[in-house]
Amino acid sequence: MEQHITVRINYLLKHLVPKVAYPLLLKYKYYIKMGKICNLTNPITFSEKVQWGKLHRDNKKLSDYADKIRVRDYAREVIGEEYLIPLVGSVYSSVDHIDFGSLPDQFVIKTNHGCGFNYIVKDKSLVDLDELKKTVSQWMKIDYSYYGLELQYRYIKPKIFVEKYLVQEGMTDLPDYKFFCFNGKVFCSYTMVNYAFDHSKGKLGFFDRDYKLMHCYRKDFEHLEDQLAKPKNYEIMVDLAEKLATGFSHVRVDFYNIEGEIFFGEMTFSNAGGFCRFEPEDFDRVLGEQWNLNSGI
Repeated sequence: MEQHITVRINYLLKHLVPKVAYPLLLKYKYYIKMGKICNLTNPITFSEKVQWGKLHRDNKKLSDYADKIRVRDYAREVIGEEYLIPLVGSVYSSVDHIDFGSLPDQFVIKTNHGCGFNYIVKDKSLVDLDELKKTVSQWMKIDYSYYGLELQYRYIKPKIFVEKYLVQEGMTDLPDYKFFCFNGKVFCSYTMVNYAFDHSKGKLGFFDRDYKLMHCYRKDFEHLEDQLAKPKNYEIMVDLAEKLATGFSHVRVDFYNIEGEIFFGEMTFSNAGGFCRFEPEDFDRVLGEQWNLNSGI
């Protein structure tokens, strides 16, 4: 039901809201979600600059990197094939084209055109394929660019792809490292733990470039209070993130790291849609200070 409602709202936004009204709509969404007025004329905080970027960055160009399939070509060229998550099967324009019988017992099915479109299959024999197909088909109908006016998704043609299931026997989590890069340099990252199988149980903390806990958090996740051990090959992840971030005024670059084996995740240009409430609140300003809006795409 929720996905049907999302599709309907998405359709209304796409067909009834003219472009001239986008700034007003963004300001309305920002006020509802953040509880304060968004300054789009002279943005100061990170969340304000994300909103500004939705309107003024070269979203058509950014779509090449926001597309979870096309970005693989960029990552392959810049950092190498060895850091890509292996694909299972092909790329599909419809879930009906997938031969599920040929897939392994475990896999992750995704679409390329938005956020949160992931269906994790830990045991194919236990999956309701009709329900899976219904869910993925609904994803394919959503134009994510209108959901939060993340316009870099407007130019992405929805496709389906299937990735190798990375979680290995004995693992209780899948370490995920998200690097906030400004003008091609890592400023900080956040790590989420205990979230891979149930996001509601996830804990999150921000870490500086040397992986020291900053005691800054997102209010929508439980806080990670203790310093974590630096992951194996952490410096390699930083180097890879900065290579991928070269030429961008801001981008978040994500990796998985399994005992030092690094896998590229994605590149994100509007973290949490720019509606992320930080604790302390001043961290929003600190992040914003790192972002020179004129320093790249």
